[in-house]
Amino acid sequence: MTTKVPTAPTQHSKITRFAAVNIAVAAAVMGIKYIAYLVSGSVALYSDALESIVNVMTAIAALVAVRISSKPADDDHPFGHSKAEFFAAIFEGAMIIIAALLILAKVYEALRFGGTLQQPGLGLTINTAAAVINGAWAYALIARGKAWRSPALVADGHHLMTDVVTSVGVIAGLLLVIATGWQILDALLAGAVALNILWSGYKIALQSMSSLMDQAASPDIESRIRGVIAANGDGALQAHDIRTRQAGRVLFIEFHLVVPGSMTVDDAHAICDRLENAIEAEIEGSEAVIHVEPDHKAKTNSEGTVSL
Repeated sequence: MTTKVPTAPTQHSKITRFAAVNIAVAAAVMGIKYIAYLVSGSVALYSDALESIVNVMTAIAALVAVRISSKPADDDHPFGHSKAEFFAAIFEGAMIIIAALLILAKVYEALRFGGTLQQPGLGLTINTAAAVINGAWAYALIARGKAWRSPALVADGHHLMTDVVTSVGVIAGLLLVIATGWQILDALLAGAVALNILWSGYKIALQSMSSLMDQAASPDIESRIRGVIAANGDGALQAHDIRTRQAGRVLFIEFHLVVPGSMTVDDAHAICDRLENAIEAEIEGSEAVIHVEPDHKAKTNSEGTVSL
């Protein structure tokens, strides 16, 4: 009888579980913030609570995107499904913009008809607790998202961090309202929150659309790629036309490798295998494709060319 040894969870399963927990945390924070609004009647706290409703919706979108992106390549999607996470980030940006518009509508209502704070001190205490939870979770999302190369988790983490900054601003503003008794500051503060949320949503959507258009890797990563090629390209003459494109957690790398015209196919293939293994070991989550060319295809004075 053999004993089945439990296997370690894959990165995809870790990301999926983390995204599922994200929904629960977002729902809990939303509930806490909404209670703060109910007990205080503050339009500013309403704006903070409304943004948390968006957090729940985008957390669900992130989970769906992570599950789709974890699917292996198939006949219809030979390069995999990793770009699904960028759609979640775009959806998140759109939802943030909608939330900002809803808050502005509430601000208009408050400015037109007025309003009175009920228990601002209690509301502030409850909202502060929610902000602390959000801050800790945002840090965890960003850290894990970067480590696992998950755009959806990173985008959600940055949005939550913006939410934390917003909450701090709301708390400071309401303290000023309590100190001065100027009720109008509550509505004006909510308007400032809405504009800040609007800007945050625009930035997230813009970055995600750029990534969907096959954004290249950062200069630092491209420099590391050239370094790996230079260190492991013995036997070849030159590497040129190095191109990269980020698709979710996968970085696709391709370049032309110039070898002596007299080199056998087996020898050229061995060099390519060595380079691909070295690149994929150095740049986690990368996939390298190499086009072999004879020596008369070498380029001179070409930017990004690596001489070997």
